[in-house]
Amino acid sequence: MPRADRARTADELTTLVAQLGRRLRAASGGAELTPSQQSVMGRLEREGPATTAALARGELVRPQSMRMTLAALEERGLVARAPHATDGRLVVFSLTAEGADLLGSGRTARRGWLADALDSRLTPDEHRALACALPLLRRLVEPPRPPDPRPEGPQHGDA
Repeated sequence: MPRADRARTADELTTLVAQLGRRLRAASGGAELTPSQQSVMGRLEREGPATTAALARGELVRPQSMRMTLAALEERGLVARAPHATDGRLVVFSLTAEGADLLGSGRTARRGWLADALDSRLTPDEHRALACALPLLRRLVEPPRPPDPRPEGPQHGDA
């Protein structure tokens, strides 16, 4: 594919992903969380309690920015801090029950809006085409896998 076509695809995908993100945030209405706050809460839900530094690394932000995000979430009672289990100098943050409820209700609202949009705006064939593109989009956001160190072809002792 020519470089100009790749750049055009990248520009259009960037714009569409941003628009979709805004639509999804609007659909979750009452959550009133920033994208950073939602992302941190989702990470805590998936991965469990974490330090400020670990969250900052995972979210690709500076620790100072993460401290501000966590302070806002803690002030609202959506995350709670506790001493680290093995290192008393550290603090870990976890999602509170209220935080989990808010995250769940926002997720339900976003999923509902998107499911309705898929049903009302796409034909069944278009829906299937979009579903087929999901693995490609996932590969774009996942970190690259290291190459397999095993050489290709039959190995000694293979039958």
